[in-house]
Amino acid sequence: MISRRIATFCSIILIFCSSTLFAAEPILLEEIVVKGAELPSNEETLTIREVRESPARDIGEAVEMLPGLVALRKGAIANDIVLRGLQGDDINVLMDGVRVQGGCPSRMDPPSFHFDFAEVESIEVTKGPYDLRYAGGMGGLVNAVSKSPKPGLHLSAIATYGSYEQAQTSVTGSYATDSFDALAGYAYKYSLPPKSGNGKRITDIYPATSKNRYRDSKLDSRAYEINTVWVKGGYQLTNKTHTELGFAYQDADHVLYPALYMDAEYDRTKRFNWTTTVDSPSEFIDEIKLQLYWTDVDHLMHDEFRVSSTPSLMVTRDYMMETDADTTIVGGNLSGAVTVGPGQLNGGIDLFYRNWDATNRSAAYMSYAAQPMIPDVDEDQVGLYAEYTWPVTDQVKVKGGLRVDYANADATKLDSNRLDALYQPYSLGENLHKENDFFEPSANLQLFWQATEGIELFTGLASASRMPDPQELYIGLQRIPTVMAPTSTNWIGNPTLDPPRNNQADLGIKFSGETFFVNGSIFYSRIDDYINITNIADPDGPALGSLPPAKSYQNIDARLWGGELSSQLSLPLDLYLLGNLSYTEGENHDTNQPLSEIPPLSGAVGLRYDNGTWFAEIQEKFATRQDRVDDNLNEEVTSGWGITDLKAGANLDRWSVIAGVNNLFDKFYYTHLSYQRDPFRTGVRVPEIGAFAFVTVMYKY
Repeated sequence: MISRRIATFCSIILIFCSSTLFAAEPILLEEIVVKGAELPSNEETLTIREVRESPARDIGEAVEMLPGLVALRKGAIANDIVLRGLQGDDINVLMDGVRVQGGCPSRMDPPSFHFDFAEVESIEVTKGPYDLRYAGGMGGLVNAVSKSPKPGLHLSAIATYGSYEQAQTSVTGSYATDSFDALAGYAYKYSLPPKSGNGKRITDIYPATSKNRYRDSKLDSRAYEINTVWVKGGYQLTNKTHTELGFAYQDADHVLYPALYMDAEYDRTKRFNWTTTVDSPSEFIDEIKLQLYWTDVDHLMHDEFRVSSTPSLMVTRDYMMETDADTTIVGGNLSGAVTVGPGQLNGGIDLFYRNWDATNRSAAYMSYAAQPMIPDVDEDQVGLYAEYTWPVTDQVKVKGGLRVDYANADATKLDSNRLDALYQPYSLGENLHKENDFFEPSANLQLFWQATEGIELFTGLASASRMPDPQELYIGLQRIPTVMAPTSTNWIGNPTLDPPRNNQADLGIKFSGETFFVNGSIFYSRIDDYINITNIADPDGPALGSLPPAKSYQNIDARLWGGELSSQLSLPLDLYLLGNLSYTEGENHDTNQPLSEIPPLSGAVGLRYDNGTWFAEIQEKFATRQDRVDDNLNEEVTSGWGITDLKAGANLDRWSVIAGVNNLFDKFYYTHLSYQRDPFRTGVRVPEIGAFAFVTVMYKY
């Protein structure tokens, strides 16, 4: 089976590479030149221009344009990001280096949900553990870069309207002089629940007997409504020193998550970011940068829109269950760049404090008694890092670095009685504590070789770790079996977890010429102590049964390997052939079984006409069948699929117009990551959206 997949993957790569021999005339898209000249093969940049040509609702959907990245769908919006099979805390998702964490333990609101497109200029992706600036980047980095004011007065307005009353509008204004700059913006998003290829709303996926189905009055209610506002201003303190302060507020209301047991009443996010940069403060120091930030997310979710909240002798409130969560982060970093010998030394200190508190109330647990689901966990982390770039010759560059992190996590509301009564029975023989300390190093070594004018090679070796997050360590949700939920399981953290460590090797190659660009990469990753969800049997045995079975977390050894390929080719008549492929295979090395939640081979092939003013594009996107699933966690096989997308547009002076249809033939299909086995997911799959038409109008001054 593995050999067949390898052969298929390699043969498609050869087809793509050989297609570059048919280039006809020296015309290149701007992005080809930029990516070919500036980025190594393990890095990608997605421009806001590319995002605006799509009806993507959030950054999670947008980054699917890049090979190796896929979205995890739970509803119409708030898609989580999966990078080479890794997700959640295994990858860093930031904005301008600012760390935002969602409040929901089921990742209703992943970090990328709390940024709006209209704030963003580009999205930078590093594949693999090669970024040492930020703690936790064990699997990679996705960093959204915000817009910066340009000299003079500027205004932009964007409006998108699509099927199912989807509306996305934004307005941004900026003004900048040599000494002062300011930027402000507002964005609004709204949609009804979209329909899948079978003609049903994605809220109508449950059988009539399911208590998790939506009430009839909520099937067609809005899927989300989001308002975001942001401002930032900067001042040139001296000719070398610039300081900038920014603030953003997002209010998301009535966000539906059909994949989960509950929906969000609201998500309220606040972000402050202050940076001061000093360029060349001395002959030997190239730059000093200080950044301080504060973020806060207030999240309320419940099942009021579901049949499970129907009043009864047990359900005496508007909801059967509800979780009120809040998470706050205060962080910062001090970094600098110094010329040392022939190269440059970059380094600094990176630190943050996070508090996460989530209280669950359920009719099935002591008549709505408050339960510390995330028991007010304080997490402190500080890291020191240094990285040296050495231009060995004009063609060869070596980069290497080291980082060390110390972290402390303390569950302040997890008293000894609850620890002994709820957690300890699932960890017999272990000595559990409500406070844990971790100390971990990370390092990498990278080589860049410009072999010829059009060929660049990249190879890298890296070892990086992350700390177990507060949920994995301390989450505690006790469920008492009832008539409504006779098979309920508890959800218990594991305070004995070790930090996972990713030991990874990468090899990449780029071919570029006047009419083509090809970027290919392969990787192999050995993750020691990978944190995986596990099922735990009833600790008391079937006879006593005072505690039900539980889901928890365990350390396993995992293996991941795969690669990506992207190609862009200029043809005659202002035509361009575009294509990409990505594949990741994962294995649980402890059980010799497939690792769960790994996307299958997927890709896209497109033909674009673009003369700089007018463009039109047709694209075929596809994924193969995924039958490498974890049977122990009841993961399901997913069939392969293919869909067709069309779009066209014009750039006319200050105006731009784009129109398109995604999933032109209204195919009904699921992506493999439409299902997760995390305890708050119902197990019912959310299908992808059917035929979807959209129009976008943009104005710039």
